[in-house]
Amino acid sequence: MKNKTVIVPIIIILGVLLIDQILKIWVKSHMMIGDEIHIFGDRVMLKFVENPGMAFGMEFGGNWGKLALSIFRILAVGGLIWYLVVLIKKKSNLFIISCISLIIAGAAGNLIDCAFYGLMFNESFGQVAQMFPDGGGYSGFLAGNVVDMFYCPIIRWGTPPDESIFFRPIFNVADSAITISVFLMIIFYKKLLPKGEEKTEPTETKAE
Repeated sequence: MKNKTVIVPIIIILGVLLIDQILKIWVKSHMMIGDEIHIFGDRVMLKFVENPGMAFGMEFGGNWGKLALSIFRILAVGGLIWYLVVLIKKKSNLFIISCISLIIAGAAGNLIDCAFYGLMFNESFGQVAQMFPDGGGYSGFLAGNVVDMFYCPIIRWGTPPDESIFFRPIFNVADSAITISVFLMIIFYKKLLPKGEEKTEPTETKAE
C-alpha cells in the first residue's frame, strides 16, 4: 500500500487509545478501588488501583512530582509525534514507525488520565465513581491519577503472610503498549539499522 507509512501509525495510535480509554472508563465507572475480577483464577485478574505516578504503579515525588511528570509526558508526546512525522516523511522502516506509534499511544493514554480524569470523575474509594458528578471531580487539570487494572501474579510460593509473588506490578493497556514497543526494538534492533550498515568481513588480497 502506497501510504501505509501514514495509515499504519494512525491505526495503531487510535486503536490503542480507544481500547485503553474504553477499558479505563469501564473500570472507573463499574469498580471501586481494590475490587478484583478473576479471569484465570488467581493468576490473571482485573484489580482496580489508581496510580498517581509513573508506569506499573510507581510513584514520583507527591503532587509536585505528579505535575512535573504530567508536563514531561506532554513534552515527550510532542517530541515523539514530531519524530514520527520526520520518519514518515523519510519513508523510514515501517517497523520503527510502528514501534514509535505504540510508545506515543501509550504515553498519550496515561496523559489523558492525568489531565482529565480528575475533572471527569469523583473518588473511587468506598464507592463506584460517577462520570461528571454534580459536585465536580476529585482533582484539577493535570492532577488526576492513572487507572491501572491488569494484575498477573503468575508465580507464587510460600504461604501468607510470608508469600512471595513474581510480577506484582498492576498495569494498563497504555503501559503494555510502551513495554511491548521497547521489547520489540531491543529484540529486532537490526531492523532499525539503515540498509547497508551490516558489517562486512574484510577481504584479504592475495600476494602475487
